[in-house]
Formats: sequence, C-alpha cells, structure tokens
Amino acid sequence: MSPIGGTVNLGVTVIRSRHSVRKYKDSPVEEKIIKDALDCARLAPTAKNEQPWLFGTVRKRETLKAIADLTDNARFIADAPVCFAVFGKRAEKYYLEDCCAATMQLILALQAWGVASCWVAGDKKDYVEDVRTLLNVPEDYTLVSLVPAGYPEEILIAKKKTLDEVTFFERYEEEE
Repeated sequence: MSPIGGTVNLGVTVIRSRHSVRKYKDSPVEEKIIKDALDCARLAPTAKNEQPWLFGTVRKRETLKAIADLTDNARFIADAPVCFAVFGKRAEKYYLEDCCAATMQLILALQAWGVASCWVAGDKKDYVEDVRTLLNVPEDYTLVSLVPAGYPEEILIAKKKTLDEVTFFERYEEEE
C-alpha cells in the first residue's frame, strides 16, 4: 500500500528509490540502457514543443576526467562509467525548464534500470562554457546539467523534509 492509500506502482517505486550517488562500480552501463535513458529524456514535456535540447554522452576516461577537473564540486565524474551532458538552446525562452524536465526523465529512466546517478548543476556555474567547448557543442547551446551515472558502489541516503513541512493546500498560512 502507498502511504496515501492505493497500490504503489512501479513509477512511484522508481521515484521514491532514487538518491544521488557519487560512487560507482567499475562496470560499464550497457548501450541499450544509455539509449533508453536518452530516449526517455527526449520525450520530456517542453514549452510549445520546442525541444530545445542536445544530449551528450561521455564514456572515455580522459574526457570524464577533463569534465571533472572543470567542475567545482563534482570530481567524482572522473570515476563514473558514463556522464550525460544536457545542453539547452539559449535562444529559447524556456530552455532551462525544458532541459530540467529532460534531465529528471533521464535520471528516472536510469533508476528504473538500476543505474544510479547524480544531478550536477550546469546552468549558472563558471564551468558552463568550458564544458561546452570541451565537448565541441555549438555556441547557441549552453550547459544545463551533467549526470554522471553507473551501478552504485555506495548509496548514502540524505534525510528529506516531511510532506507536512513542504506542502500547503489552497493558500499558505503561517503557523502561530
């Protein structure tokens, strides 16, 4: 049973089981899983169906290390079997929202296959242009997110706020 009644479905189980993972086993992620995750990402909702994204997949160790070295808090990318890079077309008004939706669908598709990941910020970071240049992505795109992924070696579960702490119904009212 679901905590709010009814039967728990696979989608809910995938969402609830997802956690950021930064340590991966030294095992490659299968091509069919990578393609399926990318396919799920491209099917994300998008404003006016613009689909302003470009998805990169990096598996070469030297490129993974180069990306990791450019980041400020994601050195673990160097040890991931694969890293996805989500880029958005700068000229599109809602590229950030659209590419964030695509990033989440990518992450959930990986989770459904038992592949762990960690959303690493791109947008607003100092390394955005350096990663774009490293991966030879056209200038009209900007980095929105990096998603290193692999089979989890270690899972550390962060405490989350309760449902009551983060929700309101109809209108928000301060408690006295």
